[in-house]
Amino acid sequence: MFQKKEVIYSETIGVCIVDDIVKLADNKKESYNYYLLRSVYDRTIKAYIPVENHTVQLRNLITVDEARVLREAEDFDEKSDQVKGEAAYVIEKSTAGQKQKSRQRDSSQRTDIKRKLSENSENNIQNN
Repeated sequence: MFQKKEVIYSETIGVCIVDDIVKLADNKKESYNYYLLRSVYDRTIKAYIPVENHTVQLRNLITVDEARVLREAEDFDEKSDQVKGEAAYVIEKSTAGQKQKSRQRDSSQRTDIKRKLSENSENNIQNN
């Protein structure tokens, strides 16, 4: 079972977010849980998919390595827009995550440098 706010792949709309899990009733007044899925590329595109016994393929996203292999495949241009979008999304998110880690590392290094400069200044003042 997928959780709210989880980003997954749906064969009908591609990369999507589980916006909510809602109860909907059928004509017999029986209620069932449904995923409310929204496309990450166009928030106006949505789908209600039963949590149990759905016929639409729902799965976790592919890995970054799988996305890179897929993108480099000879038949990549022949793949569906959903599949190409999934590869692009996974690679983009991976790159964004790496940039954020790099910024955090740079910030940490700047803090260390400032601390060392401050310590050196204090040592110089005490020695004079």
